[in-house]
Amino acid sequence: MRRSERRGHRTAAALAGAALCAVLAAGCGIRTTSVPVDAGAAPSRVPCAMPAGGAASQAGRGIPVQVYLVCAAQLVTVDRAVQVQEAKADRLAVATELLDELRRQPTADERQAGFSTDVPGTLRVFAPRLGDAKDALRLNEQPEDLPAEALAQVVCTFADSEALTPGDTVTLGGPGDYPARGYLCTAETKASPKAMPSAVGVP
Repeated sequence: MRRSERRGHRTAAALAGAALCAVLAAGCGIRTTSVPVDAGAAPSRVPCAMPAGGAASQAGRGIPVQVYLVCAAQLVTVDRAVQVQEAKADRLAVATELLDELRRQPTADERQAGFSTDVPGTLRVFAPRLGDAKDALRLNEQPEDLPAEALAQVVCTFADSEALTPGDTVTLGGPGDYPARGYLCTAETKASPKAMPSAVGVP
């Protein structure tokens, strides 16, 4: 066989091999490309969990409490510290301290873990008015006018405080003449805080 004939056979074999590879790649759903493809970085995980030493460092600054922040579209507790002891302080002092923690922007570690707060920095809490239920609290905004997530944070944080809520209902009113209403922190509230917390009638 002449050299030119051998070269022709090799070229034909190479072309047949390339065609076979292309068919196999197409059969596997692989799109061939001649340029590198940058698929981007892998999606980051939002742990919604603080480092193990976070609770200890907070406890050293005051009385340890837990407040509800928003993380991954849910309400999740974080450890904070306040300057009043719930068992010894009056209700308004406890409510003020807890609300201050909800209004405060999350720390750098909390933000890195995915936490945020929707409670307005201008929100304030006051004692009940004459005619309100004895366990009621008044806000400087109507509760139903707050963002749903903000009201859910307030209701669930207050509901976890035995000094504020002897039962399961948090009684809140606003600055207007409307009567205070009871709000429940349910499992559904924590799982989906964008839905307004359930309101119940208060005599």
